[in-house]
Amino acid sequence: MTTSNRNLTLTSSEGDAFEVPVHVATMSEVVRQVVEDTADSDDVDIPLAAVKTHVLVKVVEFINYHHQHPMKDIPTPITTSFEDVVDDWDLDFINESYEMIFELILAANYLDISPLLNLACAKISGVIYGRSPDQIREIFDIEAPFTAEEEAFIRQENQWPEMG
Repeated sequence: MTTSNRNLTLTSSEGDAFEVPVHVATMSEVVRQVVEDTADSDDVDIPLAAVKTHVLVKVVEFINYHHQHPMKDIPTPITTSFEDVVDDWDLDFINESYEMIFELILAANYLDISPLLNLACAKISGVIYGRSPDQIREIFDIEAPFTAEEEAFIRQENQWPEMG
């Protein structure tokens, strides 16, 4: 069976399996390598221990769409709004909770899917650009790493000597 007619199975960390055409799944460099290593096998099941089912659903949606519609490059740095540099489909796709976007970043990095990684990172960079650490912590609901007393101590310990 030729690669273009073959399917493979991507299995999430929760055991849910997704059958995907090989020529679509190889948008992932990790999957591409597995396919090359198992070229003689008709039955390829790739367990993805670091990807949960709800994230794999989004990854499969992304690669299915972008196999037919290559994503345009996102410029770095982005000098206009995020909405101006991505297509409408990608805007709708990445319009998710911050938690999901971070999970997509981890999955895209794990699977080596550069277009997805670039899209998700660009979305987050647009959110944090120009914001203070306190604002970023508030947006992402991150606890401050230090108490006010600890921060004051650290500032005092790391104070630059005045030249004069």
